[in-house]
Amino acid sequence: MAFSDKSRHSLIPNFLYSPSSSTNLLISRATNHSSFSAPSPVTDGSNFVVPAPSEPFGKIEMYSPRFYAACTAGGILSCGLTHMAVTPLDLVKCNMQCCLLIVLSIDPVKYKSISSGFGVLLKEQGVRGFFRGWVPTLLGYSAQGACKFGFYEFFKKYYSDIAGPEYATKYKTLIYLAGSASAEVIADVALCPMEAVKVRVQTQPGFARGLGDGLPKFVRSEGALGLYKGLVPLWGRQIPYTMMKFASFETIVEMFYKYAIPTPKNECSKSFQLGVSFAGGYVAGVLCAIVSHPADNLVSFLNSAKGASVGDAVKKLGVWGLFTRGLPLRIVMIGTLTGAQWGIYDAFKVFVGLPTTGGAAPPAAIEVAKS
Repeated sequence: MAFSDKSRHSLIPNFLYSPSSSTNLLISRATNHSSFSAPSPVTDGSNFVVPAPSEPFGKIEMYSPRFYAACTAGGILSCGLTHMAVTPLDLVKCNMQCCLLIVLSIDPVKYKSISSGFGVLLKEQGVRGFFRGWVPTLLGYSAQGACKFGFYEFFKKYYSDIAGPEYATKYKTLIYLAGSASAEVIADVALCPMEAVKVRVQTQPGFARGLGDGLPKFVRSEGALGLYKGLVPLWGRQIPYTMMKFASFETIVEMFYKYAIPTPKNECSKSFQLGVSFAGGYVAGVLCAIVSHPADNLVSFLNSAKGASVGDAVKKLGVWGLFTRGLPLRIVMIGTLTGAQWGIYDAFKVFVGLPTTGGAAPPAAIEVAKS
């Protein structure tokens, strides 16, 4: 589908396509210090084209529809595959969080620790039991990842345009926080129905074998709106998590290249840059797990029992339990998961010819801020 120059401009940050000669000069200077190891981008005053090492799908203009499509696809792969892979950890975590509920008939002694939880699952359900609920996990988090990464890139550009080049650089952390929070509000609406079914399948023995019989049974029991009963607690868990995930990752990667790595990012190999993405993602994931854990306990509690309320959760788990129940396992799970997500996401971006995330502000914004 062809796009007019006007429509194409609307998708690109103002400071990247300004026709003024001064802005073109700034872009020319900035590209000499950009994070790409390939030749300098081609700018003609209306387009900003990313030089790709392989470009299997042709050149992708930054902030073009194809750019957002690539980020959306990368988000599907990074979130869907990683969450499915850690289903065993998630299964034990959810049962540890819900084992205090009498109505679930889950023996608290069984899930008093990580090791005992895995032992119980292996003994009672075999190896197949470790992946109970993997289908709603894959579908739900694939949809969430598409919205999370795709809309993050969109809102980051949108808010940068509103702030202008100088303030976007000066307050870039606020841009990251606002962009990620806005994206997560949308992403959780896509995730919530599958999350509700997943938790019910994983924590109520005999409720259902998976998504195929679990979803109709859930709807018959609580109605279609019941699928969104946990939306507000989900926002409470995921919005702080995602704000920490994106803002801390961008900051950590920038600090890595600034203080810990002697070689400039544009001179590092792509494989090395992907290693930095994984390391930065892992550290960010640990922080994410801590700030979002109380809400995670609430989501598991509300989705596991019919008619349960936030007050019931606080009464059963206690304030200390909300902050600590299952936290060590979640730190391991979310740290590994977030590191893998950033690694997969940036690997896909490199595959299609885009630069890895983090390590530098928009080139033109940097130059404007310096001038």
